[in-house]
Amino acid sequence: MKKVFLTLLVAALSFVACENKTATPAAEGEATATEAINGGDLAYVRVEYVLAESEIYKTEGVALQEKTQKAQNSWAQKEKNLQNEAAQLQEKYQKGLITTADAQKQSQSIEQRVANYQNNTQKEAQKLDEENFVLSNRTQDLLMRAIKEVNADKKYKMVFNASALVDAVDALDISEAVLAKINELYAAEKKEAEAK
Repeated sequence: MKKVFLTLLVAALSFVACENKTATPAAEGEATATEAINGGDLAYVRVEYVLAESEIYKTEGVALQEKTQKAQNSWAQKEKNLQNEAAQLQEKYQKGLITTADAQKQSQSIEQRVANYQNNTQKEAQKLDEENFVLSNRTQDLLMRAIKEVNADKKYKMVFNASALVDAVDALDISEAVLAKINELYAAEKKEAEAK
C-alpha cells in the first residue's frame, strides 16, 4: 500500500514547474538554457523521498495503510469463514445429515450473509478509497505549497521531480528544504486544527 500511495503521488506530481517560459528562437534558447544551468536557475525534488519522510505520511499515511491492511485481513477472514460454512453445509447434505429443506434454508441464510458481506465490504472499500484520495490531495497540496515557499524568492526558474531526471548535480537537490517546509506547514495545520 505504501508503494501504491507513493506511486499515485509521484504520478500526480511528475513534473513541477514554478514559472512558465515562452518559446524562444533556437540560438537564443540554447544560450538561455546554458545560462540557466550555469546560473543555478534549476532545481529538483526527490518527491518519493520527501513524501515518505514527511510527518504527514509517517502519521496519517502509515495509519491509513494499517487501517486498510486491517480491513483487508478482516474481509479475507470473513470470506474464508463463509466459504467454510458453505462447504460444511454441502458436506452435511451430501452425507444425509440434514434434510433438503434444512439445507435450502441454511443455504439461503449463507447467501444472504454473503450479500451483506459484499455490500459492507464495498462500502468500507469506498470509504478507504476516499480517505486515501483526501490524504493524497492534502499531501500534494503541502508539497506544492512547500516548493512555492522554498522558491519564494524566485531563485529557481524550474523545479523538477527527480523521478524524471537521468542525471543531475547534487547541488540542485532541494529535497531537504522542501521536506522541512512540508513538515513545518503540516505542524501549523495540526496546531490550527487543534485550536478549533
